[in-house]
Amino acid sequence: MLECRSCGATYDSGPGELWRCECGHALDFPAVSLPESDPDVDTREGLWAFADFLPVGPEVTLGEGWTPVADSPEWDAQFKLDYVFPSGSYKDRGAALTLSRAAELGVERVVEDSSGNAGAAIAQYAARAGVDADIYVPADAKQSKLDAIEAAGATPVRIEGSRQDVTDACVSEAVGGDAWYASHAWNPAFYAGTETFAYELAYQRDWSVPDAVVLPLGHGTLFLGAYRGFSKLRAAGWTDSVPRLLGVQAEGVAPVVAELHGASAAGTNDVADGIQIREPARFDQILDAIDATDGDAIACGEAETERALGALHERGFYVEPTSAVAVAGLEAYRERGVLDAGDDVAVALTGSGLKK
Repeated sequence: MLECRSCGATYDSGPGELWRCECGHALDFPAVSLPESDPDVDTREGLWAFADFLPVGPEVTLGEGWTPVADSPEWDAQFKLDYVFPSGSYKDRGAALTLSRAAELGVERVVEDSSGNAGAAIAQYAARAGVDADIYVPADAKQSKLDAIEAAGATPVRIEGSRQDVTDACVSEAVGGDAWYASHAWNPAFYAGTETFAYELAYQRDWSVPDAVVLPLGHGTLFLGAYRGFSKLRAAGWTDSVPRLLGVQAEGVAPVVAELHGASAAGTNDVADGIQIREPARFDQILDAIDATDGDAIACGEAETERALGALHERGFYVEPTSAVAVAGLEAYRERGVLDAGDDVAVALTGSGLKK
């Protein structure tokens, strides 16, 4: 069963499982009963070391999870290296759960709209599951971004028009065709997967949580996953707090920042293309998470992002620009006094620099 956390409607599960309520809001799994015992974690089980917190079993896996946590004295922070995954991005957390859900339901074909990390991750895990996958992409998508999709045997479907046109075409196929919508933005299993970011980080810190976590913010898949994961850990009594969640968007496409702080001066950040999302699917939930954690969102420009990217590369963190925007945001949050010098901060590095 799936439920709408906005209006309370519920929907049955099955191969034709929905992802969006009639009221327009996203659907989610009902809250799970949390374990009351002391933490018992076996890291050899990958993401499913936290099976009690997850609504989906390990039907499809490539051994993902347990990415390193590296101290970074240069930034006085810890970096969670979520670019160290089979497909080269944190999106594997969501893809593993999403395709496991598809396998549980007996799905034979999935569709997704993304020419970037999410498309590659869904394609790769669909290949692992033996499920056909069509990945809807903009007509002008770079071939370099499609190589991983095609290598996994998925079919890129090029769509003329805007990024929203791509999504609309994919949704139309999912609603009217025989495909299951494996959307990183809408599918609830994807967010169940990104919760594991919080579980791992807390475990790797001996069940303590940082004062704040800084993350890139587009659709909010990792942002909301972190919020839900840390909230579940606190509810279970495994940790005693939820960190402040501090999002970083790209200048020029920063709807959360505009909602919180008003429209800013015109600017662009085309290098951080992975978070250029004008209408996040779970916009209200992102705002709620920021409010609940005394968090915030800011936008960073291209120059700051490129400076952070170069500094990361020089220190051995070979990430893509959308990862670097989080480090640029960390510096900006400190300059603005949102973070104090003594705050314990973790930063998510989300995508590999090998993905050109």
